[in-house]
Amino acid sequence: MLDWRKVVGEPEAFVQALVNRGQKREIAEKILSEIEISSKDRVEGQKKVDQLRSERNSNSQQVAELMKAGKKSEAGPLVEKGKLIGQQISDLEAALNNFEDKFSKILELVPNIPHQSVPVGSSEKDNPVVRTWGELRKFSFSPKSHDEIAEKNKLIDFDRSGKISGSRFAFLRAGMARLERALTQFMLDTQSARGYQEIQPPYLVSAKTMYGMGQFPKFIDEVFKVEGQDKYLIPTAEVPVTSFFADEVIAEESLPIKFVAFSPCFRSEAGSYGKDTKGLIRQHQFHKVELVKLVKPEDSLEELEAMVKDAENILQLLEIPYRVIHLCTGDMGFNSQKTYDLEVWLPGSVLETGAGGKRGCYREISSCSDCGDFQARRAKIRFKPKAGSAGKGTQFVHTLNGSGLAVGRTLVAVIENYQNEDGSITVPKVLRPYMPGIEVIKPL
Repeated sequence: MLDWRKVVGEPEAFVQALVNRGQKREIAEKILSEIEISSKDRVEGQKKVDQLRSERNSNSQQVAELMKAGKKSEAGPLVEKGKLIGQQISDLEAALNNFEDKFSKILELVPNIPHQSVPVGSSEKDNPVVRTWGELRKFSFSPKSHDEIAEKNKLIDFDRSGKISGSRFAFLRAGMARLERALTQFMLDTQSARGYQEIQPPYLVSAKTMYGMGQFPKFIDEVFKVEGQDKYLIPTAEVPVTSFFADEVIAEESLPIKFVAFSPCFRSEAGSYGKDTKGLIRQHQFHKVELVKLVKPEDSLEELEAMVKDAENILQLLEIPYRVIHLCTGDMGFNSQKTYDLEVWLPGSVLETGAGGKRGCYREISSCSDCGDFQARRAKIRFKPKAGSAGKGTQFVHTLNGSGLAVGRTLVAVIENYQNEDGSITVPKVLRPYMPGIEVIKPL
């Protein structure tokens, strides 16, 4: 959630930021107007409450002095006056709560403001490539997509998972299941060695937690709910892990806090009908190793760059080519003020927009975002500056999150980049210690 003071203090910048995100100017100006009116009502209401409290305190002091002097009859009217003031305060506080609710309902649907370093653009076509890494493998045969290989070698079964769960689920079998487990352990070990504390989160969270992380109300239709309970399956470990310190004040000396978590992720994929219906790219259930940071505001952008490097390191160790994309204003997520995507090279896959079905394309495998204090304001995650520092009072932390990596999509990348003509898959060298004695995964 945005700081309303900054919005009303820099109105044109706010409107332009929403326009850059793809909002129509007239709608952005209407949102600004609603925020300005609500903020004015809020400030004036609070001012009246403060004035009445001051008046009540003065009145109470007068009553005390008269009672002490034995002038009970003179104190009587002031006692009644105090009751009247108390009722006025209660009525105004109720009205102020209504202002707060109205204010929150406006702000909770407004996305984060892009950082000034984010390129302005309307879609993924406007995302600049920051850098590329690795050499594309030259095949002596025509490489296949991971789902074609899976169908041939029977190590991934989509038909039987469809029979028991419906579409967008999969059974991994034998060496393929072992390979995914190896990838998970490798990612956790590697990120832990780079300074992240491993944490195992719950997979069910409350609506309050979803709201605090900016998932609700914006994305309420994209998650799975437990019927009859205030519990939702997590769409990513970012939700419970970032919420670890919700409603708490952290000592500045504890920052930065860096977590790495493995979890299944559950997404309804609402609005993605017809997209990536084959294979493992877009599933209702998938595994991910998530990176989360809570940092001081002044360290935010630097920590984002470091997180991207941590995600890149996994692909470099696996020796899989990729590129880093800087998302433009119109392509960023709701919570983010700055985002980089890692896109991995898939030699056997075809993009939906690919010309003539030509094989070979880049697909997202990690998204690393700096959310500023956007989530921290909603979840009330603050830190207390240490003695002698410039800051006064508590401040909101900045939260960052990123995939380190999406395990299923990494599995896809390994299958396609390490495939052999007979349908077998060579195990990357860095994963072999996690799969003792297995250098090649052969078809069943």
